[in-house]
Amino acid sequence: MTAAVVVAFDVDGTLTRNDSVVPFLKRFARRPVVLVRSVLQLPAVAVALVRRDRDRLRAAASKAVLAGLAYTDVQAAGEQFAAEIVEGRLRDDTPARLRWHVAQGHRVVLVSASYDVYLHGLASALGAEAVLATRLTVRDGRCTGRLDGANCRGAEKVARLDAWLHEQDLTRDDIELWGYGDSAGDRELLAWADHAVWVTGPLDSVAPA
Repeated sequence: MTAAVVVAFDVDGTLTRNDSVVPFLKRFARRPVVLVRSVLQLPAVAVALVRRDRDRLRAAASKAVLAGLAYTDVQAAGEQFAAEIVEGRLRDDTPARLRWHVAQGHRVVLVSASYDVYLHGLASALGAEAVLATRLTVRDGRCTGRLDGANCRGAEKVARLDAWLHEQDLTRDDIELWGYGDSAGDRELLAWADHAVWVTGPLDSVAPA
């Protein structure tokens, strides 16, 4: 029996030309309450910067900017931002490689520390099957400012992909895994893959060798 082919793509720096999280948060950052919350989060941000703790930094930013917002408003902004990514923020090479995998019948998954609220729209546009990404906690229709689970980077990417495979009645031994990433946050995921592609420059061709 031929193994199913699963392809895991990081997003920021891998499919896009640059970061997507900060531009998305800037959409809400002009509210007066955000300035107050940002000041209150300064100690946490300072500790995160000193420790180079991206998880703590993401948690602080989410709390300062998104807490209290109606989730429907965040979703609407996410849909608009996804369209903007497709129109002007994507690399030329890696999205073409993703579409090649889709055309081969491979199961493509976005695995990213970016917020899932806009990655679902991006996945739909590119033809990816699923999104495994950083989620927001919602209570009574509003964002609490907390993350739902861990920031999806490092070992968490492997954990999320492994859980998704089990939801599909698959195990790691059942599949041939391709992984695409560009940063230290992708190291564990690419180490788990049969075929690891470090996106450090332009890809040579659409079809992988």
